[in-house]
Amino acid sequence: MTAAGVFEGQRYELIEGDLIDKMGQNPPHARTIMLVLAWLVKTFGVSGVRCQLPIEVGPEDRPRTEPEPDFALLADPETEFADRHPRGDELLLLVEIADSSSRFDRTVKKALYARAEVKEYWVIDISARVVYVHRHPSSGTYQVVIRLAGEETVAPESREDARVRVRELLPPNYS
Repeated sequence: MTAAGVFEGQRYELIEGDLIDKMGQNPPHARTIMLVLAWLVKTFGVSGVRCQLPIEVGPEDRPRTEPEPDFALLADPETEFADRHPRGDELLLLVEIADSSSRFDRTVKKALYARAEVKEYWVIDISARVVYVHRHPSSGTYQVVIRLAGEETVAPESREDARVRVRELLPPNYS
């Protein structure tokens, strides 16, 4: 269907055999992407940051799932991915920006990324103005889940020196 042009001009993500429409980004979502991108690049450098590109999930999910997270931070930025996408265990951090997808990102995708052994997974929930931090995948689930907001700071566990205030990752409140 892709080769026939059925999906031309549309963005979809394959999750558990379903095509999930990657809806257009409203201004707060787009602004959040820019804020997180600027922080990631400033902190980790451009070579290790992947933006809205596919990753490989666990073997049991691979035939029916190819997610495109908003951000993936590579553990080894020098690795070439000419023949495949990075696996979950090759990532230090994976970030999803949630506007209308918070529940999906905190349930379906959380389980998917835990099974893929993504070490750390953040959901930045724009409307709730919080960051959900998921760490230590084991047996298909994250052992640690932390909810942070406002002036609280967050950093990837692999880089505790890379702290940022939650409010700095979110656009101003538009309400």
